[in-house]
Parts: sequence; C-alpha cells; structure tokens
Amino acid sequence: MAHRLGTPNYMAPEQWQPETRGPISFETDSWGFACSIVEMLTGIVPWSGKSADEIYDLVVRKQEKPLIPSGLPPPVEKVLIGCFEYDFRSRPLMKHILEVFNSNHILSSEIGGEDDVQWTGLGSTTVSDNLSSFTGYTGWFLSKDRLQVGDIVRSRKPPNSCKPENMNVPEGTVVGLEHITDHDGFALVRVHGIHDPIRVHFSTLERVTLGLAAGDWIRLKEEDKRHSPVGILHSIDRDGSIAVGFIGLETLWKGNSSEFQMAESYCVGQFVRLKSNVLSPRFDWPRKRGGIWATGKICWILPNGCLVVKFPGRLTIGEEVGKFLADPAEVEVVSFNNCPGLVKKYQHLEDFHWAVRPFLVALGLLTAMKVGFFVGKRISKSKVKRQSSVIQSDFQHMDGQTAGNPAWLPPPVANILFREGATR
Repeated sequence: MAHRLGTPNYMAPEQWQPETRGPISFETDSWGFACSIVEMLTGIVPWSGKSADEIYDLVVRKQEKPLIPSGLPPPVEKVLIGCFEYDFRSRPLMKHILEVFNSNHILSSEIGGEDDVQWTGLGSTTVSDNLSSFTGYTGWFLSKDRLQVGDIVRSRKPPNSCKPENMNVPEGTVVGLEHITDHDGFALVRVHGIHDPIRVHFSTLERVTLGLAAGDWIRLKEEDKRHSPVGILHSIDRDGSIAVGFIGLETLWKGNSSEFQMAESYCVGQFVRLKSNVLSPRFDWPRKRGGIWATGKICWILPNGCLVVKFPGRLTIGEEVGKFLADPAEVEVVSFNNCPGLVKKYQHLEDFHWAVRPFLVALGLLTAMKVGFFVGKRISKSKVKRQSSVIQSDFQHMDGQTAGNPAWLPPPVANILFREGATR
C-alpha cells in the first residue's frame, strides 16, 4: 500500500504518495471538497464499495475521477469539474469555489423549492472553457495571478512544453490594463524595439520576476540530500519569495529566488535516460542489453518535476510495469543530434518502438533473400549461357569432321545420308 495522507474516498492523487506525486497544496483540499459536494448531492460516497487499493489504482494509475451528477447549474458543474483536475495547479482555490456558490448565477429556484431537482443520476459532462481551449490552461490556473501595471511579462509557454510556440512578447512591460471581468481582459505591453504598445490577452502572458516565472525549472545552488535539487517553480511573488515543488518533499518548499539558478527544462515527448554516473537511482529504472541504462519517453510531468516515463522500445506483457518514475536531476535528454556515430543512432531508433528491431531484422532477411534469388538467377543464366556456347562449339567441330570424313558418322546415319554400303 502506498503512503497516503487522508481518507481514501476523498483523497486527491497527490495525497497517495505526497513525497513522489505531490506536493500537498491548498488546491488539494479542493478535490476533497468536491467529493463532499458530490456525496451531498447524490447520497453516495465517491468510490463507494471500493477498497483503498482499488481507489489507488483508479485515481493514481488510471487517472479516473469521481462521477459528477447531471442536471447541475453550469457554474456548479464547472467548478466541480475543475476540482477534479489531475494536476492540482489547474484546480480552483477555495476562494474561487466560494465565489461560484455565492454567485448570482446560481438561483435558489434551480437548487430548491417545489421543483427540487434530484441529482442522483451520475453522468460524465464537460463544460467548455474558452481560455482553456485557447491556451491549454484552465481558467482556474490563469486566475491565480493577476497582472499589474509595471509587471515584466513574456509569452506563456504551452503546458508541458520547453519553449513558447510563438514569441509575440519575448519580454515587455505592462503599461495598461483593460478588464472585461475580474479575471479576463487585455494588457498593453511595451516591447523593446516596438514604438507602440501591443494589446495582448491576459491568458497568453506570464509574469516574470527576477528572471523567473511560474512553471520554470530551477535548481538549488546548495543541494539538500533530503530531496531532489531540481524542481518546478509554482509561484513567485513580486518581492522574490517563491514556492517550489521537489521530489522528496510532501509540501511546497518556500524560500527566496536568490537560492536558485535556472535548470534544464523537460517536456512531454522527450527521450531521456539515466546519466552514466548514476549508480543507484532514486527510482527503479530498466536496463538494456549489456547492462546500460535504457532510454524512455516522457509521457507526463508531475507538479514536483517527477518525470513519468514509458519505454516504447520494451515489449511489456500482461501486468508488467509499463511506466517508470525519474528524478530530473538524474537524467539526460537523448536525441539523434547527441548520439555519436551510426551505431548509437541506430540504438536510439530502437527506443521509439519495440517492433523496430524485429522489423529491421525481418527487412534484412527479406532483402538478403531477394538479393540471393537475384544473384542465383544471374549465376544460373550465366551457366546456361556457357553450356550452350560449349555445345555450339562442339557441334561446329563435329560438322567440320563430317565434311572431311563422312564415314565418321554412325553407320545408320551414313547409310541414310550417302546410301553407300547399305545392306539389303
């Protein structure tokens, strides 16, 4: 049983293994609160009848979420869906939840009175979020940091990406704000080299303080053996105070930005392997033939920087583990560019899928068979040609002898051709 903090039926994913899948944060309570709301609306405890091990398998491994009753007012439905986001950074804070339940959009006639709605039918529904579909981040995530005039900003990176897809604002200063709602609007940003300020939507910008922004990968200048030295920055205040998620800590690490330096960024889709100087990694890691560390592909990044890695180059059967965890401080990125020599590049090609090697072997055998058939056919034709030329030369030689000495031919043939010495 994994180490856990809380009651299984109400626990968020990060509560099951907080030092590995954490850290625990204020948004962790949002998951449990939503479970309580679902229970009050339906009279059924989330994951009712499931054991702790079964709930762990559903919530952590399969990333399933409690079912939300259908027929809810859209604001309530939206906030519950937000509370069940797997990454706690995308969930609403309790103050956001309180704003929704105090909102004038939720009328008493919708949730009470003579036509009281019985929310007992469990369904799977999705509420559209324009900001989420536009940026890849939920509206709850974007609402946690409000821009102010004078802030340094830059274009926001897509989720789990190392670099922005487009740098409309490499770095600029906010000189004006146009609010549509409390959490929505446009910023006027003055960018060096451009005369007039540019008008940019809030959701496409991230605040930069002392060269750092939420989501950056950072490394402690002085390592602490209790946890990984590399983590993900969760928030940075304008005075330089920061909160960081590290593998090995159950809660966010809080300190000052002067204690950190920038670290190498990782993103989903990259191939990584353990560094050659790592002898005993923090987590289990498979090896390839010859005892060298295997290369895997990042499929998910947890809020504390823990890498979830799959190994498409390894064939897994049945219940065999298909995903491994990795400490970002212990791995290095692998690509064709940094693979020296043709052999290393071929070995990296095998990392893309377990079928690459048998496919290439089968292709090689098929090619060898075709080449062998072609060469054999050419050799056979050559032999036939030589034999025909020898036979032809023999016939020519025999014709010459026959012309000079007709008796040389077999007697019956001589009798037929020359009718000499035929017996009657």
